[in-house]
Amino acid sequence: MAVKWTGGHSSPILCLNASKEGLLASGAEGGDLTAWGEDGTPLGHTRFQGADDVTSVLFSPSCPTKLYASHGETISVLDVRSLKDSLDHFHVNEEEINCLSLNQTENLLASADDSGAIKILDLENKKVIRSLKRHSNICSSVAFRPQRPQSLVSCGLDMQVMLWSLQKARPLWITNLQEEETEEMEGPQSPGQLLNPALAHSISVTSCGNIFSCGAEDGKVRIFRVTGVKCEQELGFKGHTLGVSQVCFLPESYLLLTGGNDGKIMLWDANSEVEKKQNSPTKRTHRKKPKRGTCTKQGGNTNASVTDEEEHGNVLPKLNIEHGEKVNWLLGTKIKGHQNILVADQTSCISVYPLNEF
Repeated sequence: MAVKWTGGHSSPILCLNASKEGLLASGAEGGDLTAWGEDGTPLGHTRFQGADDVTSVLFSPSCPTKLYASHGETISVLDVRSLKDSLDHFHVNEEEINCLSLNQTENLLASADDSGAIKILDLENKKVIRSLKRHSNICSSVAFRPQRPQSLVSCGLDMQVMLWSLQKARPLWITNLQEEETEEMEGPQSPGQLLNPALAHSISVTSCGNIFSCGAEDGKVRIFRVTGVKCEQELGFKGHTLGVSQVCFLPESYLLLTGGNDGKIMLWDANSEVEKKQNSPTKRTHRKKPKRGTCTKQGGNTNASVTDEEEHGNVLPKLNIEHGEKVNWLLGTKIKGHQNILVADQTSCISVYPLNEF
């Protein structure tokens, strides 16, 4: 059973983040931002002027009281000990921001917005140094790769996943999730496959920086490996009956949390599943040659493919929680030394599930 944290918001919570010191922050509809203690007690609250939804919150790893929050087209920098007064604010995006990401050296902040643009803000000089424009629809999620401060991945409602290097203004690699699905499908399609396009909602990178996951509207979770200047899809499996709204790797781990519009939360061991797939004989099918820039299987063998049915049958979650509400945000973090899953959904409270066995 989940513990419910209440009293911090009166509208649906949209985003969560935790600091290394055990503080938590949540953003909600209507411009609400709340800071929480480890025991679930609200420590501070503010409502941004204009009442735009708070869509992303991010603690600074090196300064655990510093918090970045996106609301509307604005990024505010705050001290969680005094949320009423902003330390700074930036207005660099032209449309509503959906996601923020800090690089590991904390000198760059990425903000992805509804126009499909990703702005790269130099925090020391307080100016935009890159405007990455390749998504043709909403850019829903962006993440810097740990240990590679000039590299990031993004995904959007144009069904595209991209790998970027800040040395270049254009992506190093792009794949269209819907095209990949069309190429890999064999035989009759199951109901709903064509009704749910692979709109990409969420992206998460492991601590090593080489493995990342993407969750999409077609209910599928995809695991990619970065190899130099391109990526390869290692795994694709369907655990949710509706869209995957959130993916989140646990810190220093290959354990992957996923949350969906079906109200389910699942935990997967991505490392063991990738190893299992690599060690098993693959079914040979006649596939079209992948287009330039799309993913290929491990080792570059473009004829090797595993059908959806095989993959779905083999990949099972380590944990399956019937949460019951559409998941807006997932966070795996330690509270008082114990690993927990924090969930934001369509309600005004935060649900906390213990992960003692992992």
